[in-house]
Amino acid sequence: MSVFIRLMALVLALGLGAPTAQAQNRTFKIDVTGGISEPLPIATPFFVANNQTALKIAQDMNAVITANLINTGLFREIPKEAHISGITDFEATPQFADWKAINAQALTTGSVSLDGSGRLVVQFRLWDVFAETAMGEGLQFAGGQAAWRRIAHKVSDAIYARLTGETGYFDSRVVFVSESGPKDDRKKRLAIMDQDGANVQFLTDAKTLVLAPRFSPTAKDILFTTYSNGKPQVNAMNVDTGQRRSFPDLSGMSFAPRFAPDGQTVALSITQGSNTDIYKLNLSTGASQRLTNSPAIETAPSFSPDGSQIVFESDRGGSQQLYVMSANGGEARRISFGKGRYGTPVWSPRGDLVAFTKMQGGRFHIGVMRLDGSQERLLTASFLDEGPTWAPNGRVLMFFRESPGANGAPQLYSVDVSGRNLRRINTPDFASDPAWSGLLK
Repeated sequence: MSVFIRLMALVLALGLGAPTAQAQNRTFKIDVTGGISEPLPIATPFFVANNQTALKIAQDMNAVITANLINTGLFREIPKEAHISGITDFEATPQFADWKAINAQALTTGSVSLDGSGRLVVQFRLWDVFAETAMGEGLQFAGGQAAWRRIAHKVSDAIYARLTGETGYFDSRVVFVSESGPKDDRKKRLAIMDQDGANVQFLTDAKTLVLAPRFSPTAKDILFTTYSNGKPQVNAMNVDTGQRRSFPDLSGMSFAPRFAPDGQTVALSITQGSNTDIYKLNLSTGASQRLTNSPAIETAPSFSPDGSQIVFESDRGGSQQLYVMSANGGEARRISFGKGRYGTPVWSPRGDLVAFTKMQGGRFHIGVMRLDGSQERLLTASFLDEGPTWAPNGRVLMFFRESPGANGAPQLYSVDVSGRNLRRINTPDFASDPAWSGLLK
């Protein structure tokens, strides 16, 4: 089978779309047996280090890079004990025969060093073993020693991009609700972590109920719902400084906020009396604009990537369904037509799909559909799956799953858009309401 056909088979089977022109020019091989794609065998030997401190960092980085790649379901690590030769000189050309012998189809090499000021310098190359060529130019990253994990994520993104033709998603963060305590007295606080579950930091205490955090486009600020005044109210917070902002001019109960792509506009729901509608809020001026006007419950708005449209949930037709309208309001069109009820819609950062929660037959599902409601695909099924959020490249979803019973509790999971590679994201406590940031700057 030709090299490119094998690459395309893996990418399409995993729902990644056709490889880009850049990917098509590669001479990469991917085994396909009986129409079933196998993960790509990749060798990730330890990066060369210039001293003992750098060696420890190199080993830690290798663990992060390898885990990132394996967790995608696209790659299979060749165990280091199977390596015939190691990498002792970053500048030297690898001994390709040794890597071919163990069927490594891609090879990573790199160096980790500390300069005279103690600054971390990381160099990296990716090799096509069978073509015996480097895949693109080498990369170099530099920063403080504490930045080693972020650099590992950036290297992972580079590998992912070069092998799939898609943008990576590893250098990103997730904000979520951390939960602890018994089910009838659950304490909730906002927390933030790397996309792989590392570096958990708490943003609020457990004194006040908090719900549904959402990132700004820059990943510097979040919106969330708090009950600090006894009723739901939208607040904003800078994740670095902890500085908070409320919106006292919003009358009624406000909740379900989400940033527009411009970072200066927010869509949210406001309940006044028995009526719940969607509004738009200008963060600079504090001015709000009502976008829907219906006796139905209209909530969970999410902007399209270009900011021109909003998808939301409403029971205006008698049951909970998904609708799309202009970001300035006006007539809405229904896009969900399957059996069951639909909620929590989230527009893909690629603009091609909407993710949602579906409730049918006593089961909850995370699903995706096209903007016209076609090609609906349910990716999960359980007692309670809810709250999907997109990875920055639009190819992976994170959500929370709650177990049944008196001791039932939520945990975070991820799944790719094909419905494959379902896996749990480890967190210190129970976790719900995840929101994925864009790639960090």
